[in-house]
Amino acid sequence: MFLELIATIVAGVGAAGVVLLLGRLMGGRLPRWGAPVAAGLAMLAATIWSEYDWEARTVAGLPEGMTVIETVEETALHRPWTYLAPLTTRLAALDVAGIQTNPEAPGVKLAEVWFFGRWRPVDRAAVMIRCAPAAQARVSDAALADVSAAEWRPMPADDPLVAAACAEAPAAPGPQGEAGADGSASDA
Repeated sequence: MFLELIATIVAGVGAAGVVLLLGRLMGGRLPRWGAPVAAGLAMLAATIWSEYDWEARTVAGLPEGMTVIETVEETALHRPWTYLAPLTTRLAALDVAGIQTNPEAPGVKLAEVWFFGRWRPVDRAAVMIRCAPAAQARVSDAALADVSAAEWRPMPADDPLVAAACAEAPAAPGPQGEAGADGSASDA
């Protein structure tokens, strides 16, 4: 947040400096209000760019194995341009690389969902996901001990959380050797 404030101020000072330089090069023919107007417009543009670029910067900073499953776009009266292009202010990401399974409960996955919000602290929640029929449950001690004790909430089969958690991972080569071109493992 502090760096964005500094960047906004630098954009304003830079734009005012360019207008002042142009005014001097043109022999003082630019109006006196040009520098403050340029500074204000540059600061507004830098702020808008920073707001719209937040999602891309956040997604780019996610570690490998995290998949964005939902984004929340908002409009606001004090930001009239968001009615033309809604602003992404929140997103949820699933830690696909950290999904755990239990051989005693096939089709049930234990995963962490991370919640990111503009100007909000990062939060996370552990969830249990049942692939068929699609459902989600909060993790509790009782649910971890016995999956049937979980309070399952039905979900649509095409829900992004279910789709990402239940996607089949490619088969890993066995301990005997590398998989060949035909998919069979060879002992070397």
